[in-house]
Amino acid sequence: MPVEMIGWIAPRVSSEIIPPQGPAFDPDVIATTARIHEDADFDRVLIGYFSNAPDGFLVGAHAAATTTRLRFLLAHRPGFVAPTVAARKMATLDQLTGGRLAVHLIAGGNDEDQARDGDFTDHATRYRRTSEYAEVLRRTWTERRTFDHDGEFYTVRGQRSLIRCAQEPHIPVYGGGGSDAAIDALAPHVDVFMLWGEPLAETAAFMKRVRDAAEASGRRPEFSVSTRPILGATTAEAWERAYDIVDRINAARGDRPVRDPTNKGSQRLLALADRSDVFDTCLWTATAAASGAPGNSTALVGTPDEVAEALVAYYDLGVRSLLIRGYDPLPDAVAYGAELVPRVRAMVAERDRS
Repeated sequence: MPVEMIGWIAPRVSSEIIPPQGPAFDPDVIATTARIHEDADFDRVLIGYFSNAPDGFLVGAHAAATTTRLRFLLAHRPGFVAPTVAARKMATLDQLTGGRLAVHLIAGGNDEDQARDGDFTDHATRYRRTSEYAEVLRRTWTERRTFDHDGEFYTVRGQRSLIRCAQEPHIPVYGGGGSDAAIDALAPHVDVFMLWGEPLAETAAFMKRVRDAAEASGRRPEFSVSTRPILGATTAEAWERAYDIVDRINAARGDRPVRDPTNKGSQRLLALADRSDVFDTCLWTATAAASGAPGNSTALVGTPDEVAEALVAYYDLGVRSLLIRGYDPLPDAVAYGAELVPRVRAMVAERDRS
């Protein structure tokens, strides 16, 4: 089956090696980024969620207004907006974009970031809340009759939404996390379980755990893997660029120590980095180690052919979505469109034929 290619959109240009530039919300940057990804033949772009960032719903609405085909993956943290309200907002945005929306549920892996928005629940509680939130979202989108809900976190009386998603039966639901709590909470609900870039063996083992948990609820989610490709015309050139990126990450951090993450996904990436710099053919962990692995932070380093082969190796495991984001966001997205995305699609098509 075709592979879904996902990029990244933000309201201003920044990365681990590029200090934030310009205003916190720059409509021109949003429009330019969206058009670059559409021209590069990406299927979808992720709109991130941060406690100090502009509203993702409006970022998505503006990006959709400047494109015709590109779809959007809206990161959303349960707990700050009632699930019935969020469901109606998402359904409205799906209608506005002509059926181009999906949601990525993020329970929240950083206690300090959660606290900035007034949430002081612990890790396990956040995932239980996310599970219930997903249930209420789905009911709000799909129930044709008035319904009540009584749960640990939400009580709803007499809900029946007039606004429905443009997509049937509802917008796709993505979610992820590296802990047992994440698997237990999300496997019964998500359509796509998102993973960060780990070695193939670890990825396959984690996918099995998710599938086993989902089967108890009669579900079989698809999977997505997120990595940070670093391309070069030659293998040597790609690695030279990779080492330069790590130097720039360290320089940007300055004297501040790498912080120990509290979320399991980041801990998994740092544990891998302690084991080795390189796994499989070209999965590089030094970028995760330098940055503290705050999110998608392991790189695939090599020529376009080498990186495409490494990406398609995840497809061979059963992964159907590949999220790729560069350290120089806009030029990298252009390069991916010219050199990487078409190679991945061609390799996947060849595998499907054979």
